Amino acid sequence: MTSSSSFLGFPDCLAGGRVPRMVVYGAGHGSTYPGKDSSGHALAADAIRAASKDDAPLVEHWDFDLGGPLFDGKAVCCVDAGNISTVMHDNEGNRARIEAKTREVLAASAVPILLGGDDSVVIPFLAGFAGHGPVWILQIDAHIDWRDEVDGERYGYSSPMRRASEMPHIAGLVQVGLRSVGSARLAEIEAARRYGSRFVTARELHDQGVDAALSHIPNGARVVVTFDCDGLDPSIMPGVAARTPGGLTYTQAIDLIAGLGKRARIAGFDLVEFYPPADLDGLSALTAARLLVNVIGTVVRQV
Repeated sequence: MTSSSSFLGFPDCLAGGRVPRMVVYGAGHGSTYPGKDSSGHALAADAIRAASKDDAPLVEHWDFDLGGPLFDGKAVCCVDAGNISTVMHDNEGNRARIEAKTREVLAASAVPILLGGDDSVVIPFLAGFAGHGPVWILQIDAHIDWRDEVDGERYGYSSPMRRASEMPHIAGLVQVGLRSVGSARLAEIEAARRYGSRFVTARELHDQGVDAALSHIPNGARVVVTFDCDGLDPSIMPGVAARTPGGLTYTQAIDLIAGLGKRARIAGFDLVEFYPPADLDGLSALTAARLLVNVIGTVVRQV
């Protein structure tokens, strides 16, 4: 059955026992820093679902972003599994639940699509790909997220790419949209460069186009996309905790997704750091929903 509270009205299972090609699920809390409150980020998944509601009756209509209907004339192949039960400050328990759900989806040969939550949910999401590697990571973000720890927490939102670099199933990192300042100091920049991470600043992408990023992805690679909403310009994504001018446009973002789908295979996708309390007139939720539509449509079109 379809649900009015799911993304685009997707069912929680497919008729006739069909195996879904993609599974959407949310995780409100990951590893929250001591004394911090992540409850605002926990509203994100359901806000994105609500923003998709008006388009739910239109999934068979022509989508100009995709060059055809969402499922390309085929049957619906994506389900919405709802939200993982997470508890703020139950950091270890939250990580275990997110990783377990991701492993469950991958074991069913489906593409996991995770809606955060702050950037800390990315760490257990990526950990869930152990045994399903090698995978590359394409990160869209204003920041490199390479801190080893903050306030004693090694799995918080400033550390996902540092933790990813330690996972043996991760083949390489391409980090796109970088600009302004964040938690990274010279030590973190040097650590990322020693690892071999490829930096593509927002300015480089504006000047050279999406090939400035895609050229670093090997042809045919399996890629997990981690999309931090502050990678986008705040004019279209104001609902973030750290607005930073100069980010990617919507068109650049969907061209990056479409280009990746032609060059490689999208093995997983997460969207994080949407902060609904800072949104303006639902613009960020709408933009996030449209990004998910493009990801789903791109996966459908992968051979």
